[in-house]
Amino acid sequence: MLIFVISDSIGETGTKVIQAATSQFPIDNLEIRRFPFVRDTYTIDKVFEDYQQENSNPANGMIAFTLVSPELRAYTLNKGKALNIVTMDILGPFMEQVARMLNLDPRLKPGLTHQMDQAYYKRVEAIEFAIKYDDGKDNSGLKEADVVLVGISRTSKTPLCMYLAYQAIKAANVPLVPETSVPQELFQLPRFKVIGLTIQPDVLHSIRVNRLKEMGLYEETHYSNMERILKELEYGQQIMKKLGCPVIDTSNKAMEETAGKIMQIMQRSV
Repeated sequence: MLIFVISDSIGETGTKVIQAATSQFPIDNLEIRRFPFVRDTYTIDKVFEDYQQENSNPANGMIAFTLVSPELRAYTLNKGKALNIVTMDILGPFMEQVARMLNLDPRLKPGLTHQMDQAYYKRVEAIEFAIKYDDGKDNSGLKEADVVLVGISRTSKTPLCMYLAYQAIKAANVPLVPETSVPQELFQLPRFKVIGLTIQPDVLHSIRVNRLKEMGLYEETHYSNMERILKELEYGQQIMKKLGCPVIDTSNKAMEETAGKIMQIMQRSV
């Protein structure tokens, strides 16, 4: 079975609809071929010509299309009828129904589904940045960050960085561990670029105990020991004081609330 897909964009919508429909049937020899960025009748004629040449049994297949231009949609349907080739308008009927419901005219601009604006690219760039510079893996990029979060383990550094990335904010984070030296790059950053995260000891203890249980460990370890937790918190406070950075207590706060405070601090520093 041969199906040609004509599109004024990349043809992904039509292809996915066809794949979803044909998956409900035991078809062994299905071939779907895309013809993207079709914007004129000459190219449509060429697609029909290729279909006739390649399909010895035109009844065992079809030409489907997702075209926003009413003129091109009508032309394609009439062409199929004239050549006795099954031709299906995937997008048109639904678009017309929506237009009637909203009492609005469609924009008739190809490729809007896949149009990538500047905000999208900034968000993607920020997400990639957060992944690359997560948990102090690479300190070379700290100077490029919009904000750097510092704190001991389980103060929500990574989730906050990802949340901020979805707001197109480049966020990196550095863990504060007593046995590990703090990267000197941190002290070279403007104070307003670094924000410390802290947490109440009992809250952190509960979080770490639950984390160990998730991992199948039910006995207290160095990680969940209260004495160790107090030592880490004290160390973290010392480093944040040296950095001279603002500090946010994340205890029992929703991610959105903490992120909102971070963004407020950033705005005040602009």
